[in-house]
Amino acid sequence: MSRRSFVCRCEDVTRSELEHAIELGLTDVEELKRYTGLGTGPCQGKECMSVLVSLLVDRGLADPGTVQPFTARPPTEPVTLGALASAAPRATQTKPQTRPQSKPQSGGTR
Repeated sequence: MSRRSFVCRCEDVTRSELEHAIELGLTDVEELKRYTGLGTGPCQGKECMSVLVSLLVDRGLADPGTVQPFTARPPTEPVTLGALASAAPRATQTKPQTRPQSKPQSGGTR
């Protein structure tokens, strides 16, 4: 059985990876998110934010009353590739250019 302790199951970020990032001097929620990928999965930090804040508070690196949640960035909900592929084209897009059909040459042998 693995001895790793996952903090963010969506992005497979372990507690030891967070501790390493903190040892490098990253102590802000946004810095840790960008460095490790924590909170960027489908749950958008709903499962792992509290563990991260607890880790920072326990080390005296954050005040629980002032910690800000992750900055939300679209899409805020997961989007499937099928939904993106079937999206209507934008009005600013132009139709693809087609090559003119070449005419068969006359006078050739068959």
